Amino acid sequence: MHKKNILDELKERVLLCDGAWGTTMQAMGLQPGECPELWNITRRDDVLAIARSYVDAGCDIIETNSFGGNRIKLAQYGLEEKVSEVNEAAAAISRQAAGPGVYVAGSVGPTGKILMMGEVTPGELYDIFAAQAKALEKGGADIILIETMTDPEEAVIAVRAARENTRCVVAATMTFDPGPGGYYTIMGTSPADMVKVLKEAGAEIVGSNCGNGTGVLAGVARAIREADPEIPLIIQPNAGVPALIDGKTLFPETPETMASFVPEFIRLGVNIIGGCCGTTPQHIRAIAAALRKQPSGSI
Repeated sequence: MHKKNILDELKERVLLCDGAWGTTMQAMGLQPGECPELWNITRRDDVLAIARSYVDAGCDIIETNSFGGNRIKLAQYGLEEKVSEVNEAAAAISRQAAGPGVYVAGSVGPTGKILMMGEVTPGELYDIFAAQAKALEKGGADIILIETMTDPEEAVIAVRAARENTRCVVAATMTFDPGPGGYYTIMGTSPADMVKVLKEAGAEIVGSNCGNGTGVLAGVARAIREADPEIPLIIQPNAGVPALIDGKTLFPETPETMASFVPEFIRLGVNIIGGCCGTTPQHIRAIAAALRKQPSGSI
């Protein structure tokens, strides 16, 4: 575990989180239809190399290769009995790369099941998220980061499961798109709605990730801060909106483009800046350099 509590450190400075893992894994040979989380067991050294690349880029927080590590997602690969093994390994790998000076955030993504359609029950979801969170803590995670959520009910259940079954700091992010008069998830949840329900569930850090590039997430950050000026805020944009060019998915935002938004994020009161799909260690290194130039964001 990290020697400090991240909530105390966030009172002193802006922290830098990592970027995409899937983008890097695809470049290393991850095939369509292959389980990324299984690499924690079968290609441990490659996963460790990704984690170390983000530490070397200047991160204060690195995530784990466990976004789809819940039982429902793993069952698609016949791996539903390996929840503990996969998630413990994910956290242990990132813990090894992090050492004592970098926080490890255990990544917890959505199950893909829709509560309102009766595809899963609240009780089942709670048990699924509790099992994953406990395994991540056992492997060495300091934070449980519930991310890329669109259904507030599922997000609330995940937050409760992490809070009630681990001693980790609990963070949660949702994915928003621009809409009439503001920003909304595909379920119609606004940033203000998100902050209210996630805080009530016990989230200690909230924010937004994925879906859009840096400019849109600056707008989301502004909306979250209007709803709550105080709660620690994490923002992790994509490297722009991806485009399919010559059969390849390309992300348009360069490291310099993403880094140019650092002063705006700090002005908006963002406490943790990172990246999501399409971001690389080069993007994160550029953001780290921009943070060092900010009086309140030195790393």
